Amino acid sequence: FRTCVIGSMNMLDLAKNKTARILQASTSEVYGDPRVTPQSEAYLGNVNTCGPRACYDEGKRGAETLFHDYARMFGLSTRTARIFNTYGPRMAPDDGRVVSNFIVQALLGENLTIHGTGLQTRSFCYVDDLVEGLMRLMAAPDTCSAPVNLGNPKEFTVLELAELVRQKLGSAVSYVHIDLPTDDPQQRKPDISRAQAQLGWRPEVSLSVGLDRTIRYFEEQLAIDRTGFRAVA
Repeated sequence: FRTCVIGSMNMLDLAKNKTARILQASTSEVYGDPRVTPQSEAYLGNVNTCGPRACYDEGKRGAETLFHDYARMFGLSTRTARIFNTYGPRMAPDDGRVVSNFIVQALLGENLTIHGTGLQTRSFCYVDDLVEGLMRLMAAPDTCSAPVNLGNPKEFTVLELAELVRQKLGSAVSYVHIDLPTDDPQQRKPDISRAQAQLGWRPEVSLSVGLDRTIRYFEEQLAIDRTGFRAVA
């Protein structure tokens, strides 16, 4: 929480002193476990302020408030992107995200770990699409200072993702179900109407294509980890 809030204040003060435009990488977690779908920027969220995830959820919400107030009080040029689940090459294999978890587990011949029933949904945005959205947001006029959702509105259950990874790798591994973490959101689906209207942006890379690229990356990384050398085609 201190990193989100105090860190944001430090960066905002620096941007103010240098008259620099500044972007906040906020998160879909500001919506908590939403009771509305898809989630638009106008939705105020359903966050448990005393839960184990609250330091991150509320930290980002507090940082958004700071960005808004610096723009309002000092005329600072700010941008806020509410980023939904993003994946792609160069993810850390042990970062705990569901895409990297499934791919690495399947490549190692391990069973895929499913939290809860696996019927909770996520919307997976390929990293190239996200970067394009961030670049467009930073280049947009100052009238675009309000938060903007950046994510892929195509919704998948965690089980659907797991099955797609298994199919692509031809893997016979099974699933292992474990308890769902406290306050884990049951649904994630961004309303990207604002991004389309203000930035002319929408994601272009399908989950299938993005997974192919991400799987190739992890296959290369695991080969390097095992041998110490990168294979040359």
